[in-house]
Amino acid sequence: MGVKRVGAFNLSLLGKWCWRMLVDKKGLWFRVLKARYGVVGGRIREGDKHASIWWNMIGRVSEGICEGVGRWFDENVRREVGNGRNTLLWYDTWIGDTLLRFQFPRLFELAVENESKVEGVGVGR
Repeated sequence: MGVKRVGAFNLSLLGKWCWRMLVDKKGLWFRVLKARYGVVGGRIREGDKHASIWWNMIGRVSEGICEGVGRWFDENVRREVGNGRNTLLWYDTWIGDTLLRFQFPRLFELAVENESKVEGVGVGR
């Protein structure tokens, strides 16, 4: 195949899947994985002991747990809020470097709708 660094190549392919899960939520693979694992905070739930090795590795890449590479995916992918329709208030990094649910855990516990989008915050229903 001509690939000299198979480990780095594999990480980049897994990173591509992480990216696809963020931007292509109407795609077939997102829908299949959503049906299989469920969704928490607008994202597909992480795998457990019954999850495939592939899905667990994608979770490790997106969390930055892979050996020797640190948090490369999280550090190099940034969200632009824009109109706020695709940005989750509590589950997306959109202000600073920390999720708001970790910055304000008590407020997160008190929130009625934890999966609110930035667009809908402060809007009366």
